[in-house]
Amino acid sequence: MASTESSCHTIIFESASEMPSPQELRSSLEKGNDEVKLETLRKIIVSTINGNPLPTLLMPVIQFVMPSKHKPLKKLLHFYWEVCPKYDESGKLKQEMILVVNAIRNDLQHPNEYIRGATLRFLQKIAKDVELLEPLIPICRSCLEHRHSYVRKNAVFAIYAIYREHESLIPDAPELLQTFLAVESDATCKRNAFVFLAHCALPKAVEWLLSVGDGVSSLDELLQMSVIEVIRADCKGETVHKPRYIRIIFELLNASSHAVKYEAATTLTSLTQNPAAVKAAASSFITLVQKESDNNVKLIVLDRLDVLRSKHPRILDGLIMDVLQVLTNADMEVRRKALSLVLSMTSSRNVEDVVLFLKKQLLRTQSEASSSSSPSDSTSEYRQLLIQSIHVTAIKFSEVAGSVVGALMEFLGDASNPSALDVVAFVREVVEKFPLLRPTITSKLLSVLPSIKSGKVFRGVLWILGEYSDSPEEITSAMREIRGVIGEIPILAAEQRMLDAASGEGELVDVDDDNNGKEKREKRGPKVLEDGTYATETALTSSAKERLEAHRGAKKPPLRTLLLGGDFYTGAVLATTLTKLVLRFHDKSSDQAAANLIKVEAMLIMTSLIRVGQSKFVTQAIDEDSSERIMNCIQTLGKLERVKEVHDVFLEDTKGAYKRMLSAQEKRAAEKKDAETMKKVAVQVDDLLSFRQFSKKSVDEAIDIDADVGRATGSAEVREDFISNLSRITQLTGYSDPIYAEAFVKMHGFDIMLDVLLVNQTANTLQNLCLDFATLGDLKIVERPAVHTVPPYGYQSIKATIKVSSTETGVIFGSILWEGQNMNEACVVLHDIHVDIMDYIKPSYVNEAQFRSMWTEFEWENRVVVNANMDDPRDYLQHVMKTTNMSCLTPEGAMSGECTFLSANLSARSLFGEDALANLSIERTEAGTITGHVRIRSKTQGIALSLGDRITTMSQRDTSKPLTV
Repeated sequence: MASTESSCHTIIFESASEMPSPQELRSSLEKGNDEVKLETLRKIIVSTINGNPLPTLLMPVIQFVMPSKHKPLKKLLHFYWEVCPKYDESGKLKQEMILVVNAIRNDLQHPNEYIRGATLRFLQKIAKDVELLEPLIPICRSCLEHRHSYVRKNAVFAIYAIYREHESLIPDAPELLQTFLAVESDATCKRNAFVFLAHCALPKAVEWLLSVGDGVSSLDELLQMSVIEVIRADCKGETVHKPRYIRIIFELLNASSHAVKYEAATTLTSLTQNPAAVKAAASSFITLVQKESDNNVKLIVLDRLDVLRSKHPRILDGLIMDVLQVLTNADMEVRRKALSLVLSMTSSRNVEDVVLFLKKQLLRTQSEASSSSSPSDSTSEYRQLLIQSIHVTAIKFSEVAGSVVGALMEFLGDASNPSALDVVAFVREVVEKFPLLRPTITSKLLSVLPSIKSGKVFRGVLWILGEYSDSPEEITSAMREIRGVIGEIPILAAEQRMLDAASGEGELVDVDDDNNGKEKREKRGPKVLEDGTYATETALTSSAKERLEAHRGAKKPPLRTLLLGGDFYTGAVLATTLTKLVLRFHDKSSDQAAANLIKVEAMLIMTSLIRVGQSKFVTQAIDEDSSERIMNCIQTLGKLERVKEVHDVFLEDTKGAYKRMLSAQEKRAAEKKDAETMKKVAVQVDDLLSFRQFSKKSVDEAIDIDADVGRATGSAEVREDFISNLSRITQLTGYSDPIYAEAFVKMHGFDIMLDVLLVNQTANTLQNLCLDFATLGDLKIVERPAVHTVPPYGYQSIKATIKVSSTETGVIFGSILWEGQNMNEACVVLHDIHVDIMDYIKPSYVNEAQFRSMWTEFEWENRVVVNANMDDPRDYLQHVMKTTNMSCLTPEGAMSGECTFLSANLSARSLFGEDALANLSIERTEAGTITGHVRIRSKTQGIALSLGDRITTMSQRDTSKPLTV
């Protein structure tokens, strides 16, 4: 009888105009040569796959194609025998197939080994047709003794396929192939026979494996992979051969094949938790990362190594220098993952070696950047990654902080702005946490101050100098170096004088010695053109502009260049730093004359900043905020002895705020670590005690590949909560409709699974019932539900799959169509199903630098006006976070206290990798309401609009809530 399961084929496009008639095909088969027959048979196969089997051509194929000795035609003929209908309507084998079986029998005895092997491979495709196979079994067995390995290896798999489907046809197949394996010399044939025993007779495969013993390392790569598979299969249950298996796996760790080495290392860690075995497996992983050329493989192996480290935290610490060698790879993802692994393996015993290696790598990037005229982006990114890693290591292990801070400060003048900013952040944290290093750090900062080019770096360095320059000598040195990077003051007068000097150089023609060396200017007359007319010149205005632009482009001290370029935010920070230095010098020093001199010099610099900011020498005039802040600093220094509160604000409060910020970061990191630890070790008081010795499966059991595949494909059994499933049921029709419908909506990855239950509430049979869905938004229906017939008061379950391509609110709507009495069509319109994007958005955390970078980069912005009936801004913030699944990036300490205004940054990420940022700026009015706005930015328009609609719907409490899933 024919099998109830039909083969799966691919539908190929076939144009009706290109397909010849059966008569034409028959004529081509009868009169054409081998090439014509080949093309004709191809068309017949395509037509058969597409549902038009052309049964009248079966006999012509047997008559005119089967006798041919053309090898491509014989190969194509095997495809035809696979897809053509072999049984009649009653389920009996067609009479014509007897001729086919005879031809297959002849091919199995053909002297050409290719034809024999191809025919044996064809038998694997028709292994379910027992009537075709039964006469061919003796010949298949005889092919195991053929002289050519190509025939023997295909014969093994042919017997494997037949035995798997119909064990009764070859009941002694395990013993047959065990004998075959013992005498076989070809590696591929041995591997095929061993695979058969592994799947059909595992004890015999184990018996052969133990007989091989120490010779496993000399086997072929494919056979070694099969050996590992057999070891895994045998270790799923209780086995006495586990110690022997461990020795075999140890030998395979030295295999030449990377695939065998990886599988052996993975299997070894599942067989035993012995430290020596774990270390050997980790060494194999590291060797693979170093020798493998594919970066994707490197990332996979590094992930496996990280998992191994998490299970055995201290065993792998001795291999950290080997992991560091991975940094020689040019791929940034590999470097980033390797450095993350190194940081997790770093301890007090190896931290000095790690930091020394990272410093060498950092100097190497610097030499590469100096030797190249245009440093690549990867070099700058790698340098930034190294600086961040050294930062984390130095903060975690204080004994190396002093040795790295000096080396890192050499990069403050780096042309790569992110690297220099990371160094500033590192130095600022080190100088706060390690007071003994403050004098060394401040003196080093003063020495590198002239090499700094970035305004952000200048602001960070000036803040450090203003906060941690304590002694009068340090303050005097700081003032001297700051004066050096500013240049001559007053700035406006000095710039005007230099401009005048540059303007006069082009007009000097002579020097009169009688007038004591004073310049004498040339008196120019009107300029005459070639045609005799006078030319009109505007040299006064045009040359003045050119001279001013040339003066702006002249080389100047670095801080002066930034100020003249319009960076007066840095100027405001400079004024604050000078104020702190003057106030601290006034407290520390008893030399009143020196204190007054420093105060006057600082006030002169601040006054110069304001005056030059309002002049023509700057590319952008000073802004109002910076001007007001500088004026406040001048007023503070003018009332130095009388304003005690301002004195404390400058010298105490700013440093205290930074200290609290560091404490909040440490507290957040500790809470996160504690939460992860509690999540791992939390045990309920009523949990059952598990004894490994008494359990059926040991804790260290081998990896179950089948179970892993089941979990990956979603075919494994998943237990779900019944109550939560009820909340996902959506009613689609009313109770009084002829058909009652409800849908169970389930989110599965990027798909929406709809399981619709239909109930026929009438006494009539509903024929040709069709459930038709349509979508709005970035939703796509994968498959259309089939047509059904529902009996009176009967039930029908229909499934549909909808693909989601972005985080945009979508709507699913549709109708139910059927034919009732007298073939009259009827219809019921379904309620809409609103797909909530909150199912695809999860909270995320980014640091301040990443937030600012993405905020500048994202082009889509949605501004939502806020007008809520709440009296506490923090309550509204919590409400927005809960509604939009966004996390708050603003520290809790920055939002503490009583204030009517609140500004906070929020962040979230979708399952599609889309980042969404938001800035909440609200205030409490006198009427007790919340007003303001929420600005949402993202790279795509859909997520920005969807989150904005979500907030708007949340604010409109009188609006009915839409149906969500």
